[in-house]
Amino acid sequence: MAEDVISLGEKLSRSAEMMPNERAVSCRETELTWSQLDVSANRVARALQALGVKLGDLVTIGLPNSVEFVQACWGVWKLGATPQPVSSRLPRAELQGIVDLADPPIVIALPGMETDRRRFDVSELLKICEDDSPLMSCTAPVCTAMTSGGSTGRPKLILSGKPGSTLAKPAIQSFYRLGRGDTALIPGPLYHTGPFSSAKEALASDAQIVLMPRFNAEDVLAEIERRRATWVYLVPTMMSRIWRLPEEVRTRYDVSSLKTLWHFAAPCPPWLKEAFINWLGPDTIMELYGGSENQAGTVITGREWLEHRGSVGRVSWGEIKIVDDEGSILPHGEPGEIYMREIEGRSYAYRGAMARTLPGGWESLGDIGHFDEDGYLYLADRRTDMILVGGANVYPAQVEAAIDEHPLAISSAVIGLPHEEMGSCVHAIVQAHPSLSAEMLLAHLAERLVTYKLPRTIEFVAEPLRDEAGKVRRAQLRDERIARKEGDRHQSEKLSGS
Repeated sequence: MAEDVISLGEKLSRSAEMMPNERAVSCRETELTWSQLDVSANRVARALQALGVKLGDLVTIGLPNSVEFVQACWGVWKLGATPQPVSSRLPRAELQGIVDLADPPIVIALPGMETDRRRFDVSELLKICEDDSPLMSCTAPVCTAMTSGGSTGRPKLILSGKPGSTLAKPAIQSFYRLGRGDTALIPGPLYHTGPFSSAKEALASDAQIVLMPRFNAEDVLAEIERRRATWVYLVPTMMSRIWRLPEEVRTRYDVSSLKTLWHFAAPCPPWLKEAFINWLGPDTIMELYGGSENQAGTVITGREWLEHRGSVGRVSWGEIKIVDDEGSILPHGEPGEIYMREIEGRSYAYRGAMARTLPGGWESLGDIGHFDEDGYLYLADRRTDMILVGGANVYPAQVEAAIDEHPLAISSAVIGLPHEEMGSCVHAIVQAHPSLSAEMLLAHLAERLVTYKLPRTIEFVAEPLRDEAGKVRRAQLRDERIARKEGDRHQSEKLSGS
């Protein structure tokens, strides 16, 4: 390993020596200094070692956002093992399926989150070993093992192709625009790649992190003001909920400390992006497109976006090409499937899934998009989510963006349902304020969408359609509605037969 690169565990120890009494991590009123985080991570690592965790093992972590989550991860890294985070609210069957894939010696979780493996929470681990001296420095062969259900809902693990290491002396300003003196606010769930990577990169860059137990739109603004946060990671769903706060609430808080807002993980509707650029300034807003697989990705600044409205940026690392169904490269402006390729090394490995590939090392995440003549990438939707209406392609994300632009809409999911004549029809599932009617929404959409993209049916629901990370499982929503319709048909036949 090069001299300027050290393990994440060693980096934490060095940061603790450099700034022992400065705050490293906080969540609500619980705070840890760099020294406190380091010594507690040492104790966790020694406890894990006593329980049989070895170099290279995966350790499943099912904790809510908390300082304990960070203690657990760095304890795992100090031992040279790999954190494998999952939602703390997983039902037992789904959790067991992930544990079967990860094969961890133990699971770090709160009581009630049980599997066929031994379970400990952080307080129990800290009681096992009171020795807080550092272990011999070692580097995890695999830095992270993130969980993804994908569109099928079947679990898969995405094992990082990078080791658990970082720069011994972080750059003054890292790729993520983080450094010592920055305060990074992370309101998203740490079991998702975006929030997890943000927290790891912030601490590895000597910035302090502020975690939120759950996302709340007004609380985000209050925490920015209270902590004088300079950096925040959001997803478009969060941005939408913040923007839809009453203006007197949104402008009540002083957010002038904010220098960088990153958003990724889901497409951002252009109207919402523009609203944030106008509010916080084009130099504050940053967007990244890529997958947890990290083969390649794009980046765009707010200022660039104003010149290339709707784009997710130019290729920043790796290679990206757009191809047709035969695998041939498409010209600028023509949408096709996005394929990515690493330039150096291997960025990930799947466990429980196979990549969609083309010869030459090209892989697809299932997204559709196109390049413009300047090399800026524009996304349409996922290949598996595209709706074919009478031979015409309808991309759900475009319809959802138009729906979500209505001031009474809260969130939406658009799916295709079987239709005898057209093959499929567009069905919109909308969480909205009670005063929004289907007629009002259709009138709004008619000004923004061509006729064949308009929803044929609209279903209003009370519950949120996206999780805390802004993800929606359209395939699951579609299957549920098809099953419900089939059940209604059978019941109708049964009644008419009687």
